Order: sequence, then structure tokens, then C-alpha cells
Amino acid sequence: MTSKNTSANAMWGGRFAAGPDALMEAINASIGFDQRLASQDIAGSRAHAAMLAATGIVTDKDAEAMREGLLTVLSEIETGKFAFSAALEDIHMNVEARLKEIIGEPAGRLHTGRSRNDQVATDFRLWVRDQCDQAIAGLQALQGALLDQAEAGADWVMPGFTHLQTAQPVTWGHHMMAYVEMFGRDAARFADARARMNESPLGAAALAGTSFPIDRHMTAEALGFDRPMANSLDAVSARDFALEFLSAAAICATHLSRFAEELVIWSSAQFRFVVMSDRFSTGSSIMPQKKNPDAAELIRAKVGRITGGMVALFTVMKGLPLAYSKDMQEDKEQVFDAADTLILSLAAMTGMVSDMTANRDSLAAAAGSGFSTATDLADWLVRALGLPFRDAHHVTGALVALAEQGGCDLADLTLDQMQSVHGAITEDVFAVLGVDNSVASRTSYGGTAPAQVRAQISRWREVLA
Repeated sequence: MTSKNTSANAMWGGRFAAGPDALMEAINASIGFDQRLASQDIAGSRAHAAMLAATGIVTDKDAEAMREGLLTVLSEIETGKFAFSAALEDIHMNVEARLKEIIGEPAGRLHTGRSRNDQVATDFRLWVRDQCDQAIAGLQALQGALLDQAEAGADWVMPGFTHLQTAQPVTWGHHMMAYVEMFGRDAARFADARARMNESPLGAAALAGTSFPIDRHMTAEALGFDRPMANSLDAVSARDFALEFLSAAAICATHLSRFAEELVIWSSAQFRFVVMSDRFSTGSSIMPQKKNPDAAELIRAKVGRITGGMVALFTVMKGLPLAYSKDMQEDKEQVFDAADTLILSLAAMTGMVSDMTANRDSLAAAAGSGFSTATDLADWLVRALGLPFRDAHHVTGALVALAEQGGCDLADLTLDQMQSVHGAITEDVFAVLGVDNSVASRTSYGGTAPAQVRAQISRWREVLA
């Protein structure tokens, strides 16, 4: 029997006479990825050791040795001196084995009143909670960059689109604020998920709790949880906190992807709405004139990885009975990758937004194209002439057709031409056909009028402050 198998047998106890072969070890071990939980694992173990002493389950001396030894292990991991072993399967057993080497026999008492089932559930919950905090911070930084853009261009006119066709004039500030709102909801989703996951599984043990007189409220408080989870079966079985994080991440990544798509379009030679900085662009190996918005394109693609991770974990969890099953070892890699991808994408988008320059002249030129003030004309016909809106819609459509035939915009039609469609039209109509007048008139709450945009900017500055 090899020493490797001997250590594995020691870990499993006396139940197994033979150690795992290489294939079983390879499929069973999770240390290749769950070592990322090291700081959370050690924090949980230090809280558990303090509680064991407080409840008289272990001596103060042993608990102090455990807590100090665990800090030594953490230091070794953080400085790259720790030797991880696949034979010890996971981060929990790797840490415990090294702790025994450091402090000896007291290390064996650390696992009293808990199981790897509640230990990993606690570690993972702590890690995901941290990622919620990071996502919120990343979103708030992005919102700050968007607010700066919105403030600079609160009254810059640009075309608003439906079906990617010119619809009505809006302001650059209004468009930026649309994403501030979206990302605000994303931050709220992460905050809401964080609040719901902030219960401690520690002390649920394997699935039924423990006969030792542990104090789960003490460990929950030490780890920053609001309370211990109220059902031990649920505590070790639940991964909905990870699913909820992935769901929030997928929605956020979708919003990032939509914005990235607009940046790709806007930075093209056909639009010229924005100029992306060199820091977030690349060139071509063959075409010297090219400046490609590669960062935006990559963010646009990242949603696939995040959504894929969400679907993968839903698929893992969908058929599992209570309580713990080894399938749940497949819960982490998707979450790790999604979290890394999201945080990177948020940082890259924040950099792009901070650095990009909006082309006010191009935005204004495009704002008046495509008969963007047609709705303003229809509204004027209702207000000034008392036409029913459907009749006004019909008259406006006829005027658009007339302008198309003449190769001009609505504002370029003469009064005689307009009166040939409807005789009651007066010169006052021309006051509503300019794009600046159009956006200024949209004063309803949440509208594109510069005054409304600035009010929303002020509100969000207070929220983020």
C-alpha cells in the first residue's frame, strides 16, 4: 500500500480497507478549485474553535492552539508556501492535515460538532456573499462613470431608437441614465440575494445537527451572519444562494452585453457617436486604419459563460434528494468562473465609459434624421387643432410621405405644402419640429427633457453617496 493511499484511508477512517485508485482520486478531488475557499474555510474553523471552547467542548488551551495554528496555515497559503494534496481531496482536509502537523493532537478536536457538509456550505456561502459585495461595488463604480457622462451631455440631442430605427429625439444624458437605472436594479438584486443568503449553516453537521452542546448563534455572529439556518437538512442541502447569485449575475451580464452592443455600433464609422479610448481598443494585423472595440465585444460575449454557468448549476441541482450528494461538488467551478467574469466585465465597462468621448455633432446630426420629430408634429395637431390622435397620426404620416417624396425633412416643408395635407396647420407648427424643442418638451417624470435628466442625476448622486 502506498503512503498516498494510507493517508487517504486515514482520512476516511476504518471503513475502507483499500485506498482509491488514480481515476477515483482524480474525479473525487476538488482541491484543484476549492482551494479558493481557503480564507473562508479558516475563518469558519477559527469561529468554530472559539465556540467549542466557550461551550466547554474543548479546553481554552486547545482552542487557542487551533486558532493560532489556523492563522499559520492561512499565512502559508497566502504566501504560496502551502503544499496542496489531491490525496486529501478538498480544502477542508488539506487545512486540517496541515494544522495537525503544526499543533499536533488538538487539531483532531477541531471537527467536533461539525461535518464537511456544513463546513463547505458555510465556506461557499461566505465566498458568494463576498462576491455579492464585490459586484455591488463594481456596479456602483460603473454607475458613477455613467453619471459623469450623463451630466456632461444632459442636453445633447441624439436619436432614440426602436427596432434600431430612428424613433424620437432623446438626450445623451437620458440614454446614459437608462443604464444607471438598469445597473441600479442589478445592484439591488445582489443586495437582496446577499440578505437572503446571510444565514449560517455551520453546526448543522452532516444533516441532522449534533448532540454536542454547540452554540450556533455564536458562530453565526462571529462570521457576520444574521442568524443560523433553522433546519439542518436545509442547511447542508441548499445551494439556492449560489443559484440566486448566478441568476443576478446573468441578468447583469445581459445588461452589460446590451450596452456593449451599443458601444460597438456607436463607435463604427457609420455612426461616429462615440470615440473609444486606445486603452480599450485594438488594431488590425493587416488593416492599419482599424480601431476595433474589442473590449466591448468581449464583454458582449461574456454573458454566454455566465448564463451557461447558471444553467449548469440548475441542472446539477434539479434532481437531488435531501441532503448532501457528491453531485454538489460540481457547484463551485461555475460560480467561481461567473464571478470572475462578471467582476472583470464590470471593471472593463467602467473603464470604457470613463474614457469614451461622445461626439456631440454626430449625435445632433443623427437626432434630426429619419423624421424623428413626427410624433411631436402629431402631438401638436392634437393640442393646437383639436384633432383626435388617430387623425393626427394619419395627417402626420401623409406629411412624412410628402417630405420623403421631396427628399427633405419635416421642418423643410413649406407651410403651403403642409396645408395641402391639412388646411388648418399654421406657422406655429415649426416651433415643435426642432430636435431641441422636442426633447425640451418631454417633461413628464422620467422623460428626456434636460431638466428631468438633471433631476435624476441628482437623485442618483445622493443614492450612491
